[in-house]
Amino acid sequence: MSDSIKTRDDFLTAARAEINLVDADRAEVLIAQKALVLDVREPAEFQLGHLPNAVNIPRGVLEFKVGDHPGLNDNQRNILIYCKNGGRSTLAAYTLKQMGFAQVEMLIGGFDGWSGTIHKVEIDPSIY
Repeated sequence: MSDSIKTRDDFLTAARAEINLVDADRAEVLIAQKALVLDVREPAEFQLGHLPNAVNIPRGVLEFKVGDHPGLNDNQRNILIYCKNGGRSTLAAYTLKQMGFAQVEMLIGGFDGWSGTIHKVEIDPSIY
């Protein structure tokens, strides 16, 4: 057994090897097909803008909230997951795969990549 400590990069590399990565064009297709769009950023980040029809479940509580959301009752449902730039969503997508969800795809570049292109962003009107 190795005495070395695993780093964040070690975890991310291992997780990326197990999950499906998609670009913004594929994400648009998934959204049009009514995939569950899961934003794992913190609520304050979500309120400042998010992908169309996204549901916010922060990464830190994902495992505890999965059973509470009706969109997460079907382990065969398409799930598009994202965060700010890919770190949290990589680990969240990996976690959902380990929990038995078969159709999990993670948006490459996260919200930063999405909003930096010509793709639609929704903003919570309650913050204005």
